[in-house]
Amino acid sequence: MSEVKLAAETRTEFGKGAARRIRRDSKVPAVVYGHGGDPVHITLPGHELLLALRTPNVLLSLELEGKTQLAIPKAVQRDAIKGYLEHVDLLLVRSGEKVNVEVYVQTEGDLAPGAYLLEHVLSTLTVEAEATHIPESVTVSIEGLEAGASILAKDIPLPEGTILAIDEDAVVLQVLAAQAEEAPAEGEGDEAAEA
Repeated sequence: MSEVKLAAETRTEFGKGAARRIRRDSKVPAVVYGHGGDPVHITLPGHELLLALRTPNVLLSLELEGKTQLAIPKAVQRDAIKGYLEHVDLLLVRSGEKVNVEVYVQTEGDLAPGAYLLEHVLSTLTVEAEATHIPESVTVSIEGLEAGASILAKDIPLPEGTILAIDEDAVVLQVLAAQAEEAPAEGEGDEAAEA
């Protein structure tokens, strides 16, 4: 898991106008909370934060007023059209502390030959992991699976120190037989053409 260092600044202005001014300065308004303390309103460098958030479950090392604190992103708000960061909620964590996070499920291998479709019932798994060792993703083999096969949460190998935080019998992936379109019955196509 990667750790990204960011210089944070405490912010004292709030509201839409203040948030717009912050974003105009290429920064992102954020809130840091956790460990029973009051939420702290900060600004973070926009470009560096955007690059850091490309890594799922990135661990952020925040330099704030001479202290360094570890945090993970909990909620990220983006502009729906332009995609820039509008606001980020961060959760404070400590080394060794367990946190619940969602990790992406990736597949490897090929389904059995034939007309089969792989359905991702869950694209992420909720797991409990140490804050400084959160996996970016988990990988499961689908090699040779046929229609009717399914992979449950308990079937997915997890990295050491990571445990499931969802029902172990939850279906994550399933293989379906492709449905062929039925040819129109004799006479139905003629009626459609006449209409």
